[in-house]
Amino acid sequence: MYIPRHFQLEDHEAIAAVLRDHSFGTLVTTFDGEPQATHLPFVFDPDRGQYGTLVSHMARANPQWQQFARYGPEGGLALAIFQGPHSYISPTWYGDTEPAVPTWNYIAVHAYGRPLILDDPSAVRALLDQLVDTNEAGLDPQWSLSSQSDEYVERMMRAIVAFEIPLERLEAKAKLSQNKSDEMRLGAADALEAQGWPDSAEIARLMRTPPASS
Repeated sequence: MYIPRHFQLEDHEAIAAVLRDHSFGTLVTTFDGEPQATHLPFVFDPDRGQYGTLVSHMARANPQWQQFARYGPEGGLALAIFQGPHSYISPTWYGDTEPAVPTWNYIAVHAYGRPLILDDPSAVRALLDQLVDTNEAGLDPQWSLSSQSDEYVERMMRAIVAFEIPLERLEAKAKLSQNKSDEMRLGAADALEAQGWPDSAEIARLMRTPPASS
């Protein structure tokens, strides 16, 4: 990912928050020069490995998982893309301080690693419990795998492929008008907040206190 120095996000807690709060990512792999992408729910475990570990699953009918064997020690890295909040920025919001052009502010994280298929049924069940429990948290009532019959759960497990990705590299970008003066950046944040859209409000909040660049 192209990351100008003033937009580079290196705060590990901020990166983990993106992976937690915007956990529906896009897994990109290549096979014989052709890219393939699948949109998947992930759970990020920051405590497993140097950069953390992603866990997910996909339909067994999806041929992408059959490529995973090629991502061994001698293979390349798969890429999981996570899009955080984002919003259009009009140059009129900066005021008349200096010339400006339209742009887009956003948060994004690229996570790289080699997918490993989980074959052990107990490991697959644990992964599914983790995914369900994470996404059902705060709901009332809550659904759980344990509320279903063993026969149904086993049948559903046979229809998926569970996997984990020990991460080898993380790239994160927080483009929040840090290259503008405080006056211009805060003026744009005020205009964004007035839009009344959730992503605009979140980007405005982040623009008021952008993370320090490297």
